Amino acid sequence: MLQDKDRIFTNIYGMHDRTLAGAKARGHWDGTKDLIGLGRDKIVEIMKASGLRGRGGAGFPTGLKWSFMPKESDGRPAYLVVNADESEPGTCKDREIMRHDPHTLIEGCLIASFAMNANACYIYIRGEYIREREALQAAIDEAYDAGLLGKDAAKSGWDFDLYLVHGAGAYICGEETALLESLEGRKGMPRMKPPFPAGAGLYGCPTTVNNVESIAVVPTILRRGAEWFAGFGRPNNAGTKLFAISGHVNRPCVVEEAMSISFEELIETHCGGIRGGWDNLKAVIPGGSSVPCVRGENMKDAIMDFDYLRNELGSGLGTAAVIVMDKQTDIIKAIWRLACFYKHESCGQCTPCREGTGWMMRVMERLVKGEAQVEEIDMLWDVTKQVEGHTICALGDAAAWPIQGLIRNFRDEIEDRIKVRRDGTVQVAAE
Repeated sequence: MLQDKDRIFTNIYGMHDRTLAGAKARGHWDGTKDLIGLGRDKIVEIMKASGLRGRGGAGFPTGLKWSFMPKESDGRPAYLVVNADESEPGTCKDREIMRHDPHTLIEGCLIASFAMNANACYIYIRGEYIREREALQAAIDEAYDAGLLGKDAAKSGWDFDLYLVHGAGAYICGEETALLESLEGRKGMPRMKPPFPAGAGLYGCPTTVNNVESIAVVPTILRRGAEWFAGFGRPNNAGTKLFAISGHVNRPCVVEEAMSISFEELIETHCGGIRGGWDNLKAVIPGGSSVPCVRGENMKDAIMDFDYLRNELGSGLGTAAVIVMDKQTDIIKAIWRLACFYKHESCGQCTPCREGTGWMMRVMERLVKGEAQVEEIDMLWDVTKQVEGHTICALGDAAAWPIQGLIRNFRDEIEDRIKVRRDGTVQVAAE
């Protein structure tokens, strides 16, 4: 279990003062000038050594991503873009940073932008986050008034501007290139890659897009050292992590814990156990709605990190949005609901996603009612495989994986429902 002294986010529950004075009292903005004084190469080197992997879902090494940015400017400006479009169902960790601990993010933006030779940073916040935007904008204004942003930011000799941009509530804008399109004033539709954003991103200039949590932990890592951060979790799964636990637990919560904590310890320590006890656990979606579900009996001893969940359980850590479902859950209906979401949020640019998400949703609806044929289960699986990996962005994968997880783990339930309906004993309605 993570000790309080090792927590990076010291006000995640809003129990303390979130203003600049409160943030400074908790150790933020302490020696920021000296951290910038380490120099670009040293900062990137420390981030690589820390083992930090992107906290937005993909888990790409953060320091390595920064190193893709051009070392010398070719005359174009460079940008850091912070992805605060937290739209994955079940995910609600970044909102806690922005509304209760915003200065961790703002200081991180300054240091990360300096490391990538970017004099400007844009934070793109999702349309539904009204109060979070207000809290973050107030914190940005405070930082400007205190000389921590703007000309000679934090007396470091580095000029830096930070802009907060409010989206309009489209899930697809959480994809980094669709986010850049939206920032430029166009419809949020993913771009073909290459070119990658580090070569041609925002306004055709070198750009890095990072998640809120990935940037907010940077100052603390630099203060405490790469070895400290790398000391948590298993190799290649380092650091602390915000877990957003929802569903059928006794106390849903957002909590900062060490990576590679066991699922059982995470739930028992912070959530007061499963509703109705561990024998009542049916399924868990361990990383936000886009990763496959896992049967409850396989999750109890699971290790909560990128590699274990992917390699051992065929799922993923994603954003660490842990959705817990007990045996009262209609798992087929739950996955149908996610299929509806992805159908609704598809931008329609790629044919497999535009047509496939609607087709999968309609078949899932018939599975919920038990009106399909048993043979259609395999047909549905085949369609998910035709969508997965055949689209510009990962929304096609996100739509396919929950259904694949359902078929892989709960095929018997689907078949039973079809047989019961066929025999005329019960009906189940999709609402």
